[in-house]
Amino acid sequence: MIVAPLWAMPNFSPDPESFDLTLRVGCSLIYEVAGSATLLLNVKPLPDRRHVVLEERLVLGSNLRTDEFSDSHGNRVYRVVLPRGRHEMRHDAIVRAHVHPDNHDLFNTAPIPPSDLPPSVLRYTLPSRYCDSDKLGQFAWDKFGQIEHGWPRVQAISHWIHTNIEYRYFSGRPDLSAWDVLQRGYGVCRDFAHLAVALNRTFNLPARYVTGHLPDIGVPDPENHMDFHAYGEVYLGGSWFTTDARFHVPRIARIKVSSGQDAVDGAFSTIYGAANLAYFQVWAFQVARDSVAVGDPLDFSKRLDNSVTIQTDRRR
Repeated sequence: MIVAPLWAMPNFSPDPESFDLTLRVGCSLIYEVAGSATLLLNVKPLPDRRHVVLEERLVLGSNLRTDEFSDSHGNRVYRVVLPRGRHEMRHDAIVRAHVHPDNHDLFNTAPIPPSDLPPSVLRYTLPSRYCDSDKLGQFAWDKFGQIEHGWPRVQAISHWIHTNIEYRYFSGRPDLSAWDVLQRGYGVCRDFAHLAVALNRTFNLPARYVTGHLPDIGVPDPENHMDFHAYGEVYLGGSWFTTDARFHVPRIARIKVSSGQDAVDGAFSTIYGAANLAYFQVWAFQVARDSVAVGDPLDFSKRLDNSVTIQTDRRR
């Protein structure tokens, strides 16, 4: 068990009192192993200016061999060796977030030419396994080439995907690239994110795939879906901005877990060997400040979101 009450990271120390909302986010995963397997787990929120983790707990089975590392994109990954049997992985966190919607601080959206991009950002302009932008060039220029380069084009791409690609629950497949999604015309959030990222890359805009939690702050969800969410970010004016073609409206309190070139880098788990995911639950919802702690039983009657009304709990 790893218990980490934290909000400070090296060179990153936001003030929890500067945030407006309290959230509970986490997941429970159970793996059944027939022989032996190794699991890469990527479920802990990343440090971010838009949220701060007050308290979190990560339970990685019972007495399993485990090590932690940061991958090449800065994601926090746990490698767990799974012997035969049934193993539960559980992450639970109390997080504070801003009430401001996506890109509320968007001010400099000038596209940066490849000649001036930071070297660490250049790889996000290139085709990748699921964001095969090299196949989409002709389509992208025919459809969006006359739109102003930069944020107007990013928005146009998002709007086109939102309008023309059908969101279809449970239609996701691990072998579909952005090109495949464009051809079949439907998908899940992962597919929407891959297509948006790939289309932006055709114009030499750095774009990356992001996964995380997205509570329903100010947005009713009659189906009460809770899952990890995938979306994109584009690099403009020296900063990363959110683009989410699944919803195409600014959302509140995204909690970023990972980012990378595509879903290969953003997978919540990667399995080597004979392991089966037998149980999967994700939660992300607003609660009243100081009303719950990590490890408490999940109680959705305490949920404050899933409504057009937004309640804040910042102490003035």
